[in-house]
Amino acid sequence: MSITTRDKIQAIKRELGFRKKVYPNLVLAKRMTQTQADRQIAIFEEILKDYEDLQQRENKQMKLF
Repeated sequence: MSITTRDKIQAIKRELGFRKKVYPNLVLAKRMTQTQADRQIAIFEEILKDYEDLQQRENKQMKLF
């Protein structure tokens, strides 16, 4: 099975959506601080940006051939 950059981007987007939905309740339940929630979301947003940049580079390389 081949896992593409696009597959990874889609998985990261799903995870980000999940975290943005679930973390507010965890903060309200005091199982996570707002700072922790914000940091974890920010980490995944940066990972997403990295993979989107990689996807753009891959697309540019494909156009060269």
